Amino acid sequence: MTPPDAELVRRAIEAARAAPRTGDVPVGAVLVDSGGAELGRACNAREATGDPTAHAELLALRAGAARLRDEGRGDGWRLSGCTLAVTVEPCTMCAGGLVAARVARLVFGTWEPRTGAVGSLWDVVRDRRLHHRPEVLGPNTLDPELVADCAALLTDFFASHRAG
Repeated sequence: MTPPDAELVRRAIEAARAAPRTGDVPVGAVLVDSGGAELGRACNAREATGDPTAHAELLALRAGAARLRDEGRGDGWRLSGCTLAVTVEPCTMCAGGLVAARVARLVFGTWEPRTGAVGSLWDVVRDRRLHHRPEVLGPNTLDPELVADCAALLTDFFASHRAG
């Protein structure tokens, strides 16, 4: 993992921590173009919006595609050359979304053994039958302290959620 990748994960952590307290699981995502310019930043908003697809990853992809379209860069929906950084391993829906958007690279901070689709439960992004397979950098490539920060977002949320 490169220092810019670690910084992207830190920015995803910031997005998760800055999220309004709506009952959403604190997941943050940041999308950057090939030059490192931020195109989209989001946190989970499923509870806040009542939208089952309002995961941080998909919201960041939507914001990035809209920005590219507004700036007249490409067709907008193809996010070729982009990197998506997220605090937790994407689920099947989000993994499929980043494959469909042709995101070049995925960097994530902690594993999700219950729903993860980038190596834990499934491995959607590396399925050879798909038209696109992004480069994946997971927790094993991150500083352990950064991995712990990503994991703490989830453990702290679920500990307080169960207690209250």
